Amino acid sequence: MDKNQALSVKQQGIIPIAAFTAKGDPEKLKVALNEGLDAGLTVNGIKEILVQLYAYTGFPRSLNGLNTFMGVMEERQKKGIKDEAGRGASPLPANKSSVELGTDIQTRLVGKPVTGAIYTFAPAIDQFLKGHLFGDIFGRDNLDFQSREIATISALASMDGVNPQLQAHFNVGLNTGLTEAQLKSLISVLSAKVGKDEACNAREILGKVLSGRKSL
Repeated sequence: MDKNQALSVKQQGIIPIAAFTAKGDPEKLKVALNEGLDAGLTVNGIKEILVQLYAYTGFPRSLNGLNTFMGVMEERQKKGIKDEAGRGASPLPANKSSVELGTDIQTRLVGKPVTGAIYTFAPAIDQFLKGHLFGDIFGRDNLDFQSREIATISALASMDGVNPQLQAHFNVGLNTGLTEAQLKSLISVLSAKVGKDEACNAREILGKVLSGRKSL
C-alpha cells in the first residue's frame, strides 16, 4: 500500500487491538493481538498501546487487556514463536516537568494552546491532561504520535457517548500527519473487524471534522 494513501499493515493491526480493549472483549482481543504480532507489531509497542488506553477506557479495560496479552505471549512462546520485543521508552527530559512537556506536546498535537471553561471549572483535569496524559504517557518515545492517535481513535470509535472526544482526536490525528485517506482506511478496518455501527458513526464524525477544516 502507498503509505500516503492507506494505513500500513502494522498500523491496521493497532485498530482491532484498541477497539476490543475498549469494548472489553477478551476473545476478540486475543485474535487481534495475535494478528497484530504476526503483522510485525512489537511486544513493547503493544504493551504501550494497552497502557495508554487506560487514559481513555479506564484501568479495568487496560489491565484486562494486558492480562489477555500476557496469555497470548505465553501461548506463542510455548509454540516456539519469537516475537520482536521492540525498544522501551527513553527517560523523559530532565530539564522539563511533566506539565511543561505535556503542555508542549498537547499544543503541538491540537495545533494551539488548549483552554476552555471546563478547565477553569475543574483545573485539576487540565493539570492531569497536560502533566500525565500528554507528558508522562505521550511523552514516551517508544510509540509515535500517529500510532497513539490510531489507537485512541479506534478505542473512542468503539465506545458509546464519546463523540466529542472522537471528533477532537480525528483532528489531532490529522495534525500528526495522518491523511484523510488513512483515516478512511481506519474506518474501513473498523467496519470489517469491529462493527458496521461503529464504523458508520466514525464516518459521520470524520465527515464533520473534514468539513470544518475545509471551511477554515
